[in-house]
Amino acid sequence: MAAGKARAARITDLAAIGELSRLSLRDAPEARSLGLPVAGPPIGVFSLFRFPLGAFTPHDLLYVFEEDGHISGLLRVERDPRRDEWTIVELDGLGAADAGDIRFRLVQHLLRDAARRGAARLHVACADENGNVPLFMQAGFARYGEELILFRPSGAPAVPPPTEAGARAGRIRTAEATDAVALFRLHQQVTPGPVARLEMLRITDWDRSGGAWRVPRSSLAPILRFADVDMFVQDAADGGPDGTALDGFVEVGVAKEDQPHYLKVCVRPGVDASALIAFGLGTIAARAGGGGGGDRGVMAPVRTYESPVERRFEDAAFSTVATVTLLIKETLVRVAEPAMVPAIG
Repeated sequence: MAAGKARAARITDLAAIGELSRLSLRDAPEARSLGLPVAGPPIGVFSLFRFPLGAFTPHDLLYVFEEDGHISGLLRVERDPRRDEWTIVELDGLGAADAGDIRFRLVQHLLRDAARRGAARLHVACADENGNVPLFMQAGFARYGEELILFRPSGAPAVPPPTEAGARAGRIRTAEATDAVALFRLHQQVTPGPVARLEMLRITDWDRSGGAWRVPRSSLAPILRFADVDMFVQDAADGGPDGTALDGFVEVGVAKEDQPHYLKVCVRPGVDASALIAFGLGTIAARAGGGGGGDRGVMAPVRTYESPVERRFEDAAFSTVATVTLLIKETLVRVAEPAMVPAIG
């Protein structure tokens, strides 16, 4: 067992934190990390965790493991203050023998701090390697899904920017605050009941009038930093019973750092996602340059239960670079609301 302690990071730790993070990104033999495919060989020059300190959001928390005056572990969390939810976006440990214990003790320290601060849920996405999944399950996290990470390089065939006429023909338009109910219904149609109950997205979470970008949840959303984020919806051809139904949506994130751009597509079962994917790629090309892959390439997360959406991405020159595991831990106890029940004589 490592003879050290986990604690909140201090300003004097910043140089050591940067070096530890770089070692983990390079897959150094003595380092272990979440194993997300954001800095691996399939993507090459991209390194999504290599941020300048100023790029950390105001809600980020940093914890370190100190051993004999040296930093040998790092845990970084992004907090969502609107929903009291925390997401672990980096968990690194050094030492061939002690890395697992270091990371486990950092997670335990995080759980205590989260309980003290009133966090409702903790999320993490990780590769199923280096003991990642057993580590979190031992700490009380539940494994509830998997997500494919797809990547389109910058040298892929160019996609023309969308035109107004093309958007009208495809029934694609910018999402509005009044679409919150329709977006909620669409997501409920696509998402299995157990997953929807765990993630607990509400209608108010889909109201984008405040400019916040938190839904739908994905493994990449907390990691990437965007200069521009927009959502576009595709109206259903028949409008549904009340005329507001949607066939799907595409979320477009244009990167502001040396990172790939981002697409998240969600469509009703049986709907072809090709038009939304092409629209998203064209929007990125128009705003960032670099043709259909943008100037830095494009990444897209797809939940395994959303299949065959990944096939439509592959048709658009994306390829799967990894599969990551999604885990969640609820720190608050759910109490059933009072209800009438049958009397038993």
